[in-house]
Amino acid sequence: MSDIESSKKQEPVAVSEVKEVKDADYVQGEDGQLYPVPTDQDWKELREVADAIPKSGFLVILIEFCERFTYYGLSGPFQNYIQHPNPESFPADIPGALGKGQQVATALTTFFQFWCYITPVRVPSSVIGGIIADQYLGKYNTILVFAGIYMVGLVILTASSVPAAIENGAAFPAFVVALIIVGLGTGGIKANVSPLVAEQYTVQKPFVRTQKKTNWLGRKQEETERVIVTPQATYQKLFNGFYFGINVGGLSAIATTFLEKQQGFLYAYLLPTCVFILGIIVIVSGKKFYKQANPRGSIFVEVGKVVSIGIRHGLENAKPSNMKNINPEMAAKITWDDTFVDELRRTFKVRRYESLFCCHIVLGICILMSAFYRHVSFFAGSRFSGYAIPK
Repeated sequence: MSDIESSKKQEPVAVSEVKEVKDADYVQGEDGQLYPVPTDQDWKELREVADAIPKSGFLVILIEFCERFTYYGLSGPFQNYIQHPNPESFPADIPGALGKGQQVATALTTFFQFWCYITPVRVPSSVIGGIIADQYLGKYNTILVFAGIYMVGLVILTASSVPAAIENGAAFPAFVVALIIVGLGTGGIKANVSPLVAEQYTVQKPFVRTQKKTNWLGRKQEETERVIVTPQATYQKLFNGFYFGINVGGLSAIATTFLEKQQGFLYAYLLPTCVFILGIIVIVSGKKFYKQANPRGSIFVEVGKVVSIGIRHGLENAKPSNMKNINPEMAAKITWDDTFVDELRRTFKVRRYESLFCCHIVLGICILMSAFYRHVSFFAGSRFSGYAIPK
């Protein structure tokens, strides 16, 4: 191939000219143009770079920032809000509102983290949010629904933190209700926002592109170079921005703990609520920019059906090839294949071994800690008169 022919192959091709090229030789980029796929020589000589993040990707990152800003901004003042009594005025040396003491404050704060991140909400509500998104509404609509639930909890929490509600004793029960509702909302959003940001970039194959070189500050120069744009590098760049938004949103606790001391808890909770309203505005106003995949069925529903059939007929008979001989009508309705059942069986085996492994670790830690305390107790009792560590 001559140098002229080689240079022509590396130039982008308009979509209108797609009939003149082979699909196997070109990839359509996010800008709509067709770019050549890299050759073996290109992989050896050219460096790999990330593509530009789509506008819709930045919108999803902004949504995640608003949600994390709200979550950490709310949870920051919880301990003081519950533990200490309501001061006479603000600024206050020790801000407070409910005056329930340290034990109740620590218990409720720990419960909220448990409620949002472990069980029974973060796992089930995330699963429920995933099922609703995959089976019925799609990720965008599911995020919108759970954002509405989240907003109800924020309104209850903010409204109950006004001085009149605190003085009348209505703040504490409203606070508990708000914790539960906010936990439901955050679990449903977190289940779908990460997959939604991944869906915003649709190019699945690497391609070669000519672009301007950049210096170490990221500024473009006049000189150009040929590079390989890969989906892996682009997804890494996309999720780096996603987690950057999470980390920046986590700094909101600094602002809300300052506000609780200087202005009171009404303003400390009002700030995250206003930021979350901004997130809802971004969700609604950016609808036309998001790339949305249609609901294709939830894997959790299929797993439930396979397990149900496996209990009645055996897991091997849950395969469509075997179900045809047992119940042809049921086999016609099955949406999975034999490979899915085999992969599910392997998953159950791995989880069983992981559970046994975790049990052995916990048992080993308990034995080591028991031996450690006995050892320390012996030396402490022999060296310090009148003192011994309880056995």
